[in-house]
Amino acid sequence: MTEQTTYLELFTIFSKVGLFTLGGGYAMVPLMEKEVVTDKQWLNHEEFLDILAVAQATPGLFALNMASHIGNKLKGVRGGIVASMGVAVPSIVIILLIAMFFHAFKGNIYIEKIFRGVRPAVVALIAAPCFSMAKSARINRRNLWIPIVACLLIAAFGVSPIWIILAAGVGGFIYGRITSHHNEEHPIR
Repeated sequence: MTEQTTYLELFTIFSKVGLFTLGGGYAMVPLMEKEVVTDKQWLNHEEFLDILAVAQATPGLFALNMASHIGNKLKGVRGGIVASMGVAVPSIVIILLIAMFFHAFKGNIYIEKIFRGVRPAVVALIAAPCFSMAKSARINRRNLWIPIVACLLIAAFGVSPIWIILAAGVGGFIYGRITSHHNEEHPIR
């Protein structure tokens, strides 16, 4: 992030993300990545994925976690606060407006049809970053079983994602220790 980047620009970018993303935190990932990595080039893809992983493991709302971690990386604590405010303010305003007029639209067939059309698009918005992250995370034939088993444990058996994250962290640490020990004993010649 350049020195010329202002808090206003940070707030504006995250307000756009908060305003134009339906479906919650994970649906925001593609737009957030486009703005922060592709368009503004404030972060590279690897840094973005690292923040994504930390935001998933941090308690609280995912979208706010992403915004606060990105803002903090770019402009320190104030940047984290500004980015969080940017992503939250549009949602708060929209929720207040919906709450004010909800009874007028409750049961409206056109509103129901609009939401029926939006739901599949939200699923696609959530699925799209999975493929991008899989490529960046170097998912291949040898380790493809890890995300598959994690999904099955969560979806089919109701295992808490917290346990999956902890197990993956411990497993990664052990794997790293074993491979570094093996590489020390058998250096490539």
